[in-house]
Amino acid sequence: MREAIIVQRLGKRFNRYHAEKPVTIMEAALSGLRRMKPVEHFWALRDVSFTVSPGQMLGVLGHNGAGKSTLLQLIGGVGRPDEGRVKVKGRIGALLDLGAGFHGDLTGRENVFVTTVVAGLTRREVARRFDAIVEFAELEQFIDNPVRTYSTGMQMRLAFSVAVHTNPDVLLVDEFLSVGDLAFQAKCLQRIAQLKADGCAIVLISHSSEQIQELCDQALWLRHGQVVAHGEPEVVAGQYVSEMRHQTQQRTPVRPPQLTNSGVELRVNENRFGSLEVEIADVRLLPVSEIKSGDSLCVEIEYLSPQPIDSPIFSVAISREDGQICFDTNTEVMSVSLPLIQGEGQVKLHLERLDLNGGKYFIDVGIYEPTWAYAYDYHWHVYPLEIQSPVNKNGILSPPLRWEISSAQIQALKNIKI
Repeated sequence: MREAIIVQRLGKRFNRYHAEKPVTIMEAALSGLRRMKPVEHFWALRDVSFTVSPGQMLGVLGHNGAGKSTLLQLIGGVGRPDEGRVKVKGRIGALLDLGAGFHGDLTGRENVFVTTVVAGLTRREVARRFDAIVEFAELEQFIDNPVRTYSTGMQMRLAFSVAVHTNPDVLLVDEFLSVGDLAFQAKCLQRIAQLKADGCAIVLISHSSEQIQELCDQALWLRHGQVVAHGEPEVVAGQYVSEMRHQTQQRTPVRPPQLTNSGVELRVNENRFGSLEVEIADVRLLPVSEIKSGDSLCVEIEYLSPQPIDSPIFSVAISREDGQICFDTNTEVMSVSLPLIQGEGQVKLHLERLDLNGGKYFIDVGIYEPTWAYAYDYHWHVYPLEIQSPVNKNGILSPPLRWEISSAQIQALKNIKI
């Protein structure tokens, strides 16, 4: 079988400037062009090799700055490698950045035509697929509005729909499966599974080791631009999680059990770990910790940061008692940037609709260092959530649905006159 993606000894180098050196044209003009020379080089990627066959999915793990996005950009044809080579067979569908390729002043309709034509479709092909693109994105009422008026979730839905409706031979996905509501995530996963079954080669970047293990055929772990491990997803993801846990536990101070403001006991190293440079003071589930399937939920996080902390990442996941991750999101993937924090503060996550089957779940909450190298504070299986559902169903999701039955036999019975 001919490989869809071939990456051989790939390397990409960038320039690094000292803070006191000019980095803009204006600064250089004021201080002299001779000072524009880079102080040193660094390798964002070095000696990376792998192949992906048609119908395979490769998951890429690593901290921020590990080279994951640079790798995806080079596969997608954005930039040229300084070492090695990348060879891709067929049409590429790329979700490299939220809203990338969209023009804010153009409407959703206009952006669909522009991005799909750039991807290689003819206007006639786009016209045939347009309704399906809009329907999948669930944007029928907003497709003629400027994209700058779209929420982050709306932009994500449109970008994903455009990418998968170009019938790509290769699909590149950068953290998109952590965005959007549960029902849309399930629809995205179903579409990706269909593309994979049809022979599409997929490369997925994710911070979720569970997602990599569940979806991928092989996994690649990058650290500082180099391959740490490459192979079976369960093995590579397990090694990655072990290192993250080890790094975090090294920073976790020894403390006796503590109580949150709501009276919940936290045992360090059992259901809580982190450096505690920033602490989760309390978590509240509003309106209550027992809701019906399809209801909304607000996760309210109170934090305390004794010292100034720049750009922390807040993470919220929903997991079952058996540890199965049902939903996972964070401020970074939603393009929510937090300023320098110090003292007490509050962060809220609003989930507009929680279409989960009835049962017992937990809200897992974490605050991470900006590169995901370790957790400042992470609470696992601390905050229970009970969801009631009138009908017991298999699986995790319980989306709104209806059955529609049509057959020639039924129609024939209707036509019988007595």
